[in-house]
Amino acid sequence: MNTVELGIDGLKRNQEFLAMTLADFSDADMLARPCPGANHAAWQLGHLIVAETGMVNGVKPGAMPELPAGFADKFSKETCSKDDAAFFPTKAQLLDLWAKTRAGVIAWAKTLNQADLDRPAPEKMQRFVPTVGHLLVMMPVHATMHIGQFQVIRRKLGKPILF
Repeated sequence: MNTVELGIDGLKRNQEFLAMTLADFSDADMLARPCPGANHAAWQLGHLIVAETGMVNGVKPGAMPELPAGFADKFSKETCSKDDAAFFPTKAQLLDLWAKTRAGVIAWAKTLNQADLDRPAPEKMQRFVPTVGHLLVMMPVHATMHIGQFQVIRRKLGKPILF
């Protein structure tokens, strides 16, 4: 297995981990906050979709599926305090778009070779990911950070402990 294949495998496993973590959430559960000021799962999942789309398109414009009109605006820093269920997509809609987004990331990753991993990331991303290889590795790490936050929501809601 080469580095790109390992990165793709990590993306796939991470996608499954996220889906398993949210499998028993209802639409109402998606809006539960673990504590005041913390983001709910609906906002976090939308944020992941917007972030991954933007990062990959930053490296290879047009590589990602287009987001629905107005989607990114629903998941800005200014909207993270919203709790209105009518404002956010449903859990099913978010998970469907997450699957399409991650499929786009994986399709992009499959175009990479070892030399691509050493290419500099776009300047605006270099503070977090200096190279394309760092970006490939960072995306499942970013999602896992949010999965950890989902685990706290699970505890607050009294759901079974998964790990």
